[in-house]
Amino acid sequence: MFTTSSSLKIKTYLQDSNDFHFSPDGISLVPRAALQINSQCPDSYKRIIVECINNGWLTRVAHQPVHEHFMEELSK
Repeated sequence: MFTTSSSLKIKTYLQDSNDFHFSPDGISLVPRAALQINSQCPDSYKRIIVECINNGWLTRVAHQPVHEHFMEELSK
């Protein structure tokens, strides 16, 4: 996780960081970001996307405003 520099402070979570998942109900873990491929996407493109994911060329990243992260930490 790292914080980007801008007027609005944003935390960025990489898919392998500890805070990439959150627990809205205190029991289950939910990823902060995901990829969704439309069912109309041609199979050849789906295979390319899967290859990119498997090789680490395409990864999930999530962004969260710092103040939301702060409030989330307070509620734990």
